[in-house]
Amino acid sequence: MSQRSYKATGINLKGMPMGESDRLVTVLTKEYGLVRAIAPGARKHKSKLAGRSGLFVVNDVFLIKGKSIDKLVQAETVRSFPGLSKDLAKLTASQYLAEIALSQALSGQPQEDLYYLLLEHLTRLEAAAKPHILACLAQATFHLLALAGVAPEVFRCCLSRSPLSIDLSDPEWKVGFSVSSGGAVALSEIERMERDRLAEISQFMAQQAAERNALKEQQQVASSPLSVQPIGQPTGQPTGQQRDSTATAAEPAATYRLSPSTRSKVSQEVARNLGVVTYLSAAEIALMQQLSKPQLLLTAPSTRPPAPPNPATSDRHNGATAAISSQIAAQSGTIGIPASSEPHLMWRHIEKALRHYVQYQIDRPIRSAALIDSCFISPEHASPA
Repeated sequence: MSQRSYKATGINLKGMPMGESDRLVTVLTKEYGLVRAIAPGARKHKSKLAGRSGLFVVNDVFLIKGKSIDKLVQAETVRSFPGLSKDLAKLTASQYLAEIALSQALSGQPQEDLYYLLLEHLTRLEAAAKPHILACLAQATFHLLALAGVAPEVFRCCLSRSPLSIDLSDPEWKVGFSVSSGGAVALSEIERMERDRLAEISQFMAQQAAERNALKEQQQVASSPLSVQPIGQPTGQPTGQQRDSTATAAEPAATYRLSPSTRSKVSQEVARNLGVVTYLSAAEIALMQQLSKPQLLLTAPSTRPPAPPNPATSDRHNGATAAISSQIAAQSGTIGIPASSEPHLMWRHIEKALRHYVQYQIDRPIRSAALIDSCFISPEHASPA
């Protein structure tokens, strides 16, 4: 952008008042990445830039470079998303995505992929029904992470690198979700680390007990009036009886009993060290695996009849996806999540897991997250009027 003025196509992601009637807008452009510019008079009722400087409006803009900040002098609207502002949940989800995009976008460099990806998911959010908003938000979040190269691993264990063997028929099956390890952590790996830590503590406590017993034995022998040093034995060398008692006490007790509180603290310590923020059920990790696909295949039940399969285009992947869909639908009652719940409780849990992951990656909180929680509070947790 060495020229004095330039043109670009971008979407407004942020705006704030500036001066008496101006507005400072942050625009994600295809050509130049993030651009911050002053829209003069945009807060005046009759200004042409009033509506065009609003959130999630796509414009062809003409800007003039300034010393510290650029100036937006002309804008022609290409498209807008009026459906987002009509629904608080959709608007909040859109602001959620805008925060992620703002943390990823660069200034002075083309951001075409990010631009088109964000437009695609804003379009899906605008058209989504209420039960599908969280599912669309979760997939958009996953795609933005994938574009940045930091998508969570949901197909393999992050520690052992072995594929996850999901058992949808087992309501107790679960997997840990770690923000610092990079995604899914098999429960067997977490339990192994807990066992190793418990064994380490048990051995340490047994060794301490053995040392205390040995010290007590030595004190008793030293205080006994019949304690006589055998002739010919070097000073400081324990007697045979002392050697036997010391050897017995020094042997670590592998089965040293640990209290339930100690085991609970060890579990919390291991989870904290691994960065585990939650545990996902078999159905939830199966849904999360589908977020990487171009289209969301596993959503809340639709009133439309399913399309007949096309033998010409069906493959092993489609068959596996259909099997997962049917198993999740069959097991929804077993795991205590009704298929017709609004919003879908599984998507609430998945969104929160991804939220923790995003905040860890961008090293800042998502401000819209609190409003997301209030928009999608379940009826059973709502306070009575």
